[in-house]
Amino acid sequence: MSDFDASTHILESLTGDYVLDPSHTRIGFVARHAMVTKVRGQFLEYEGTAHIDAENPSASNVQVSITASSVATGSADRDAHLRTNDFFGAEENPQITFASTNVERDGSTWNVTGDLTIKGTSHPVTIPFEEVGSAQDPFGNTRVGFEGEVTVKRSDWGLNFNAALETGGVLVSEKVKLEFDISAIKQA
Repeated sequence: MSDFDASTHILESLTGDYVLDPSHTRIGFVARHAMVTKVRGQFLEYEGTAHIDAENPSASNVQVSITASSVATGSADRDAHLRTNDFFGAEENPQITFASTNVERDGSTWNVTGDLTIKGTSHPVTIPFEEVGSAQDPFGNTRVGFEGEVTVKRSDWGLNFNAALETGGVLVSEKVKLEFDISAIKQA
């Protein structure tokens, strides 16, 4: 995560309604493969909205919908496997969703708690987000940036596929780190 620098802010208050900018946002994940290396992936199709209330953070909310079949890891075979019922079951469960239930703020850190739904199973997750800054882009849009990450157990959502290794351990790690690099555009 980057260090918060107040000089990157053009907004006195972040309060307002925002939409995710998919061309400048990354929703990704990292999992360990064969106990020796990390595989990084991301979702290429998603949409999201947020209402930020800087003065009353608990009045803030976030809604995100991710197209499960848009998973991309740089390997067509792996991506096809991730779309199956071994993992996301994208045909039967086309959307992964996150809906906030609580937002708290501590300085430049926003803790967003919500229900993450994958394969029809929901569990609460708290994601700490760090304010990166706000800026006016060349097209007149006011943007805010946040970075966040959280580690989850994939089996909590029924993503149980694995294979034992002859040398001990398993092919795919139980823990997966979710990563969020967010650029959102303020709505008029």
